[in-house]
Amino acid sequence: MQDRYTGDLGDFSKLGILRALEMAGLSIGVNWYMTPDENHNGDGRHVKYLNQEEFRACDEALWLELKTIVKSNHRKACYLENEKILQACFYSERLDFWGKTKIEREFFRKSWHNEALTALAGNDIIFVDPDNGLIVSSAVGKPKENKYVLYDELADYYAQHSSVIYYQHKARKQDEFYIRQHEKLIHAPEFAGSKGLALKFITTSQRYYFFIIQPQHQEIIEKAVLEMLVGPWKNHFKILTM
Repeated sequence: MQDRYTGDLGDFSKLGILRALEMAGLSIGVNWYMTPDENHNGDGRHVKYLNQEEFRACDEALWLELKTIVKSNHRKACYLENEKILQACFYSERLDFWGKTKIEREFFRKSWHNEALTALAGNDIIFVDPDNGLIVSSAVGKPKENKYVLYDELADYYAQHSSVIYYQHKARKQDEFYIRQHEKLIHAPEFAGSKGLALKFITTSQRYYFFIIQPQHQEIIEKAVLEMLVGPWKNHFKILTM
């Protein structure tokens, strides 16, 4: 997550899911996986939805709050930490690798992760929001590793009895690649007993939300997602078969 994205269509999609889960009675913890803003592309400019009634119909209260943030030019993630949007526990320390050696990055990330674990412990759902999604081999140990979530980090949240949702950016691969990747993940020993679920935000075709569900949360999460997709959200999300 970068501040420049605040209030864009991606935020509307992720917060829509989390609000549906919150309404179902689940407590929410959010780790933004904050990284410094970059300026080499136009990401974060997807705010036309704030002038479109089809999105307002999905969740009017959320739509209005995000519209206020964008129109006020308050495009920082801290403005999303608003009880009118989500009554959640947030961790927003930056995972900033600027000027750090590989050893320093490793030490810093471990400390950052442990702080996040402590801050978010006890919540039913932990949502993690890295820029790119699951770590890829080409990024391991590199300065750009902060744009990814590590497998061990997901496992640590699951070990604290939370269900986990992670954002995944779609690169030049088909849905099946990401589904297989997630299936392999949830069948690992660290996620024993978990159930997988995958939502694709089809409006942009570039965003997935993958769930690692604790057994005690399975029924309520699946029901909340299905009920969400009965209404106007059904035009924007698709459940991927796993």
